[in-house]
Amino acid sequence: MGAMRDLVLLGSTGSIGTQAIDIVKRNPDRFRVVALGAGGGNVELLAAQALELGVDVVGVAHSSTVQDLQLAFYGVAQKRGYATGDFKIPRIVAGPDAMTELARVPCDVVLNGVVGSLGLAPTLAALEAGRILALANKESLVAGGPLVRRAAKPGQIVPVDSEHSALAQCLRGGAREEVRRLILTASGGAFRGRRREELANVTVDDALKHPTWDMGPVVTINTATMVNKGLEVIEAHELFAVPYDDIEVMVHPQSYLHSMVEFTDGSTLAQASPPDMRLPIALALAWPERVPHAAAAVDWREAHNWELRPLDDEAFPAVRLAKEAGRTGACRPAIFNAANEECVAAFVSGRLPFLGIVDTLERVLAAAPDFAEPGTVDDVLTAEAWARAQARRMIGA
Repeated sequence: MGAMRDLVLLGSTGSIGTQAIDIVKRNPDRFRVVALGAGGGNVELLAAQALELGVDVVGVAHSSTVQDLQLAFYGVAQKRGYATGDFKIPRIVAGPDAMTELARVPCDVVLNGVVGSLGLAPTLAALEAGRILALANKESLVAGGPLVRRAAKPGQIVPVDSEHSALAQCLRGGAREEVRRLILTASGGAFRGRRREELANVTVDDALKHPTWDMGPVVTINTATMVNKGLEVIEAHELFAVPYDDIEVMVHPQSYLHSMVEFTDGSTLAQASPPDMRLPIALALAWPERVPHAAAAVDWREAHNWELRPLDDEAFPAVRLAKEAGRTGACRPAIFNAANEECVAAFVSGRLPFLGIVDTLERVLAAAPDFAEPGTVDDVLTAEAWARAQARRMIGA
């Protein structure tokens, strides 16, 4: 069994963060949380997590929530029956740089579960501080790929996404030069199997009915458009240095095969487990070791029918667009991601039809000026700001 690891959890009140805390509580001899960070939208949960885990520092991204958090500490302590002085109030850091500050707190592993491009600066801070980075924040690698590549030492980033965790596990089965292709599996989202013309009039409620995973609205809609898989293709390229032409997507509705690696001799290794994010989270926190009983295994006493079929590029062109953006570079992946966020918001509010999300995304990418490869976080943010403004103009037109 591995030595005790000190953890900093960013995005602790979200889905990834709460499941990571579940793993920590079930493995107190392996993990200790020293700092927690969150946006501040759920201060009661954040306070409860901090007091239960006995952390030293808590961070919130919005300074306006500090007073609410302080009150929540006392409220939680009162509910738990702590006498005054019997509990430690953690130090609070607040503001737009709070997550970046927490990423530098002395520890072994930083889990970055922050949502959106706000996760890029903490990713860079954790890497520069020499921490192992358990990365659940897609945008860090998508928007800031070149910056992250320069900052990371070999093996310093461990992916948390189930697909990339699967690839990392399968890649243990051979040397880099023996790898022919990466195959990312996709559930297919709410509209798998539908042709393009069948998607013209789908509603927001339709798009939010994911068949396998329980995720937030933006990720669920990204799964329905397959933008999520496009982002994951860019991520896989950045993480494993495999050319875009050698990364394929297959639709696998049952979500038991999390991804596969095909080797030059014709062998394919796949990682299989029931859909449960606690497995890749636990593996990222303990990497390269495994955490016993992190999640349930496949029941091999039962019969299983698992399908794999190619992606319909006409109905779901987002993966092709993402690959083109990745090949072009010059902040195109950041533009792809930021414009998509605007388009999803417009779809949710009824200003854009479902097919308009990726159609608008394609128009924004086609209109993009020649940005340079990003050298700083500000370069990424400038390209994103252009993308958001351009998407809003096109949606409003």
